[in-house]
Formats: sequence, structure tokens, C-alpha cells
Amino acid sequence: MKTLYKAKVTTSGGREGHVKSDDGILDMRVSMPKGMGGKGEDFTNPEQLFAAVYSACFGSALQVIAKKHKVNLGDFNVTATVKLGTLEDGNLQLAAVLDCYIPGVEVEKGEQLVNEAHEICPYSRATRDNIDVTLNLMLDE
Repeated sequence: MKTLYKAKVTTSGGREGHVKSDDGILDMRVSMPKGMGGKGEDFTNPEQLFAAVYSACFGSALQVIAKKHKVNLGDFNVTATVKLGTLEDGNLQLAAVLDCYIPGVEVEKGEQLVNEAHEICPYSRATRDNIDVTLNLMLDE
């Protein structure tokens, strides 16, 4: 693999700790959500961070695919919902839902764009066959 960019982040204290990137841009506390037994403090958590990076990356993949198909995405957005749960054996597992809003797109074309973006998005590729990812095309009512 030819490296285009490298991010380096150090976490101390796990889910009740602190994350900081080597350039200092990311520098914040993290806390365990109340639903997982944490205090429910007003700090982010790994699932929120993953949802943020997945939705941003997937949105960029949509832009690449739309350009390839000469489709104007308009004021599009991608909302990622990341769930953390337990399996029957007690192990923790992630699942993700990507809601892709592309205003004014025909359903068939929108589904094609979302599915092709899922093929090229590095986060989709990294999670493929590891976690359940649900893709939704959100339409105007």
C-alpha cells in the first residue's frame, strides 16, 4: 500500500480517558455512555467518533461516484448510526446504519450511487464481513 496520509492518536485511560492526536488537533476526553454503565458525562465516546469518521468518508466516496456518473448530489448528507451490542457468547459487536440523503435523485440512480460508494469507501471496505452495515437511501417526502 502506498501511504497517502497517516494519522496517529494516543488514548490513555480507555473509555474513561483522553484521546490526543500527535498534531494536537484532536485533544479531548472520552467517557463511557450511561447505557454501558458509565457516568453519562458530556464527553464523546468511540462509537460517536467512529460514526463521525464513517459518515464523512462515505460522503466523500459518494462524491467520487457521483462525479463519475455526472450526478449533482445537491445538498446531500450522510448520517451514520453506530450501535454497540453483545452477541450470544457475550462478546461486544458493532453495527452501523448509513442514511444517505440525496435530494432530487431518482431511486434507482440513488441506490446505484450508494451501493457503488459502499464498494470504494475505505471504512466500508474495512468493516466488510466484520460488522453489519445497513445502507439507506433517504428520499424527499
